[in-house]
Amino acid sequence: MERLCRYVWTFTQLAALSTTIGTLAQQTADFDPLRWVDPLIGSRDGGNVFAGATLPYGMAKAVADVDGANTGGFSTDGSNITGFSALHDSGTGGNPSLGNFPIFPQLCSDDDINTCKFPITARATPYRNDSIKARPGYFGVTLENGIHADMAVSEHAALFRFDFSTASNGNGSNDPLIMLDLTDLWASRQNASITIEADAGQQSGRMRGNATFLPSFGAGSYMAYFCLDVSGGTVKESGVWVNDRAGEQPKELYVTRGFNLFYVQAGGFFRLNGPLSGPVLARMGLSFISTDQACRNAEREIPGPTFDFDGLVTSAEEAWRKKLAPITIETGEVDTSIQTSFWSAVYRTMISPQNYTGENPHWESDEPYFDSFYCLWDMWRVQLPFLTVLEPSIMSSLVRSLLDTYKHRGWLPDCMMSTCKGWTQGGSNADNVLVDAYVKNITGIDWELAYEAIVNDAENEPLEWSQEGRGGLTSWKSLNYIPVSDFDPYGFGTNSRSISRSLEYAYNDFNLATLAKDLGKNTTEKYFSRATNWRNLFKSDQTSSINGTDTGFTGFFQPKNLNGTWGYQDPIACSPLTDFCSLTSNPSETFESSVWEYIFFVPHDIGRLIELLGGDETFVRRLDFFHTSGLADIGNEPVFLTVYLSHFAGRPGLSAERAHYYIPSRFNATPGGLPGNDDSGSMASFALFSMLGLFPNPGQNVYFIIPPFFPTVSIANKLTNATATIRNTNFDKEYKNIYIQSAKLNGEVYTKNWIGHEFFTQGWTLELVLGDTESDWGTKKEDRPPSMSDGQGEVDLGLRMQ
Repeated sequence: MERLCRYVWTFTQLAALSTTIGTLAQQTADFDPLRWVDPLIGSRDGGNVFAGATLPYGMAKAVADVDGANTGGFSTDGSNITGFSALHDSGTGGNPSLGNFPIFPQLCSDDDINTCKFPITARATPYRNDSIKARPGYFGVTLENGIHADMAVSEHAALFRFDFSTASNGNGSNDPLIMLDLTDLWASRQNASITIEADAGQQSGRMRGNATFLPSFGAGSYMAYFCLDVSGGTVKESGVWVNDRAGEQPKELYVTRGFNLFYVQAGGFFRLNGPLSGPVLARMGLSFISTDQACRNAEREIPGPTFDFDGLVTSAEEAWRKKLAPITIETGEVDTSIQTSFWSAVYRTMISPQNYTGENPHWESDEPYFDSFYCLWDMWRVQLPFLTVLEPSIMSSLVRSLLDTYKHRGWLPDCMMSTCKGWTQGGSNADNVLVDAYVKNITGIDWELAYEAIVNDAENEPLEWSQEGRGGLTSWKSLNYIPVSDFDPYGFGTNSRSISRSLEYAYNDFNLATLAKDLGKNTTEKYFSRATNWRNLFKSDQTSSINGTDTGFTGFFQPKNLNGTWGYQDPIACSPLTDFCSLTSNPSETFESSVWEYIFFVPHDIGRLIELLGGDETFVRRLDFFHTSGLADIGNEPVFLTVYLSHFAGRPGLSAERAHYYIPSRFNATPGGLPGNDDSGSMASFALFSMLGLFPNPGQNVYFIIPPFFPTVSIANKLTNATATIRNTNFDKEYKNIYIQSAKLNGEVYTKNWIGHEFFTQGWTLELVLGDTESDWGTKKEDRPPSMSDGQGEVDLGLRMQ
């Protein structure tokens, strides 16, 4: 009988696989996912996405820079273009990131070089809204004066193409000018140098140089190097400019920050004899090592003298198609905006982190080096778990890069950009990344080294824990919580966030215990014990009011003093109903979220949390109130998991309702279609997992199940070549049938409302029957996700996928 069951299971799988292959073949013939990618989604209203040309994980990122919302370089906010640059980050907050060495084309008013406009405010020019063209590997825009600019990239170089043929300049000169500004978007440059290599009459010219800049959210400084080659006409004159004056001599320039930090604007220029018969091409090589390496990168990746622009675009499109290929969706009559949101989100998950292998100025290593972990506090929750599904080999390289950073810097990074250390925001979030990769069988990792690195975070306090590791470890070990105004003479950092740090440290230690247990370490019990420390800040009689009206819920986390007495933070403080709380703006005992939001942050023990909050019914009512009262900030990552916590209370249908509430109302296919910073693809990944119908609880081998937003979705695993498929029965495009009535896994009845990562690696098939009302599917205690204290935690939660 056992053999017969195995045969039936295999036969069912083969039948499902046959259907999936048929769908794949049909879509391959007439479907190009790139047609559904819109890089402009999130380019307005705080999404801060990078909208320009890039390769997957590429270092070179070319786009127009504006003087409006320019954190990612370009914005569709109607502001002015100030330059075109080739280093950017995507979806970050705070100060604008990178945008180094912008170049700018113009036609000057007459032959005198000093009639050209050099300073940023003088040269800023509006763009034509209807001219914007953005697609994977390409960006183009036309300035209001008719100059058209488009751009393409290789891994470490960019190619800009400027067309002056329709430019309007009145009675002025027809001699095009290409200038370079030794600055960045933040104007953080400390010093810089440039050399001009071009004489009148030459058919091309080169500028080379470097500058020292500050990271947009971190400590220290970094040096960037460029090598710019301009061709397309005969050089008329070249030289340098400072502030609003320019000259042909000298051909070299060195500039510092200036007296009293006065910011000297300076750079170089080429002017060509016009009118031209074709476009001007500007190839910019980039490096964090040296100017010579920047030139080599450009010459190797975009060889001259012709500079094949169209070939670069084609290569980028092929690279992006390959990355998107593992995913197949049967769209049925699903609205095109949902399809655009979906594929654009997949695209944005692979803009960062960026592959800087060979461009690490700090140490030499044979290991991969990735940058723009900006920041792991955001990325560990959804974006990196999505790469674990779609790009397991890349995820292996990312983990190896994190561990190599630990080997050479002594600490796992928590945030890193522009080769600099970023600021820590909560716990030691790389711990969660590593353990999530471990429980999902990411291969090629030295797990003993990973254990050592995470133990270092848990046991040793760095002198400057604002940049790495954890602060307050003495109190964490002796008091079992982080106190308000902690006495900490052993290390230094922003002494705030006592609640959020305590909760995040507890989850860090749970992940460490998971790894310790599976590796057979004798520290397992110690770290599982520390994972319960979150309970020490739970104040069972704490109430909450909004505008003087009691919310009706009791029991919230509250700060504690060194002597064990309770402090106080209004549970609604730091929520959308009050003021935002960051490291520097309104620092509080929670970070970027309220106590109302952090009450749900116990990812490893939601079962115990439900008990403390009064049971399933009260927990569900509290979740509903949180999401409907204005307290929930869906534009910030800590809220993501709360959308799916109804699964733990036996109400998976409510999780589906909530996902459909936010998509497409807050996540849609418009330029303002993100509720907050994309945060290196974190917003994208929340929407993706929700639309795929499986949402992760990172650090654990758990995905919550809801119906996908499409009739069928399939993902092929690049390592095992197995294809996982979810198929909906009774799917409707109006999304009235969003409640699972029953399910089958590989042809057999399946009642759990969650599933493990084996679904993806072994290529299982999940069939869901849908209806328009909640059912009893997935509601029983035994069908809910595991929690640490329900008798399963230390057995199942720490179990590595087999």
